[in-house]
Amino acid sequence: MNRNDMIRDAYRDFGFEDAVIDLGAAVEEQLRDRFEAIDERAEIGQIKVIRAMQEARVSEACLLGTTGYGYNDIGRDALETVYASIFHTEDALVRPQITCGTHALALALMSNLRPGDELLSPVGKPYDTLEEVIGIRPSVGSLAEYGITYAQVDLLPDGAFDYDGIRKALNDRTRMVTIQRSKGYQTRPTLSCERIGELIRFIKGIRPDVLCMVDNCYGEFVQTVEPSDMGADLVVGSLIKNPGGGLAPIGGYLAGKKECIENAARRLTSPGLGKEVGASLGVLPSLYQGLFLAPTVTASALKGAIFAAALYEHFGFDCYPKASEERYDIIQAVTLEKPERVLAFCRGIQSAAPVDAHVTPEPWDMPGYDAPVIMAAGAFVSGSSIELSADGPMKPPYNVYFQGGLTWPHARLGILKTIQSLKDSDLLPPDVSF
Repeated sequence: MNRNDMIRDAYRDFGFEDAVIDLGAAVEEQLRDRFEAIDERAEIGQIKVIRAMQEARVSEACLLGTTGYGYNDIGRDALETVYASIFHTEDALVRPQITCGTHALALALMSNLRPGDELLSPVGKPYDTLEEVIGIRPSVGSLAEYGITYAQVDLLPDGAFDYDGIRKALNDRTRMVTIQRSKGYQTRPTLSCERIGELIRFIKGIRPDVLCMVDNCYGEFVQTVEPSDMGADLVVGSLIKNPGGGLAPIGGYLAGKKECIENAARRLTSPGLGKEVGASLGVLPSLYQGLFLAPTVTASALKGAIFAAALYEHFGFDCYPKASEERYDIIQAVTLEKPERVLAFCRGIQSAAPVDAHVTPEPWDMPGYDAPVIMAAGAFVSGSSIELSADGPMKPPYNVYFQGGLTWPHARLGILKTIQSLKDSDLLPPDVSF
């Protein structure tokens, strides 16, 4: 039995029909050159991480961690040096006490804005969970409750920056600009680091003193540069996304100007304590090793995203971005048009998971969202969206957002399982053949 027959039999045993297997093989062959380019970027990222760890003199002692107050935690401090080196920033805050990406962003905003300041988003509405942080949707403890106002300039219909609108929105009270790199629950283009750099240069040309913060979630290691290389004063993200490599069990990071990081540290812990406290509680090996794996894990997720777009475009679905477009994050949005298709897609992802594959995902009223959300994520780390996962709000136009896959074979399996799930439920367009 040759290799292809062995693989085919493995897929058949997993419940796949030959038509789905053959389509997957044909699409993968078409993407070979794209995948090689992704592997090349991953190799550059791997070298960058190893070099940063060596320059920080990471040793076995750095993996031991601390308890209690966490004074003199050499592993924690070295990890923050590594992050600052990778992002080419003055300092970094990398802590398990940061519970998620939203918390990391809230920390950055609340620590660097003061009553009377204004926050500006020049790229449209931020991710849903930030609406309550800012006060777009009223919530206890929001920036609005502390007298911090918010202004927004939407992207133009073609996805371009509204430079005239941004110029008008900048005023004497504008203290910080927040730039969301990824699309969130939208279908707008994800921003490349180069486009982010153009926007920052425009803003700094008008107001050099304004802080530019980038929500970097889902974008780390996708390109060979980061937003901080393009002039961002602060970049923020979650460790259970790209930079945690699937091993980080919790945590978030901020990297940027020393003053911004110190402000954030004092908000996270206490004035007068700052970065000096915060025990690492035994998670340092996972944070270091996850970061070590992050470039190749991100590459696997990128391949899965492109593969998903190519498959769903075959059936006539709108995909954002398209399979042929360059990638600046790991998220693939597909407009499925019907709620039943979103359910089938997510159940296909769940059935391909190593954990909780027997569970049937259902929509629920998730905190921070304005509509029921369905999530499929049979992950080793709860909520880890660098692992194979899919989610979406149950509202028109019924977009589903796919991301992750710690390995390319798992990402491939999961996406093909969504096609099989839709086929089994007779939800694929009837006028398109395999």
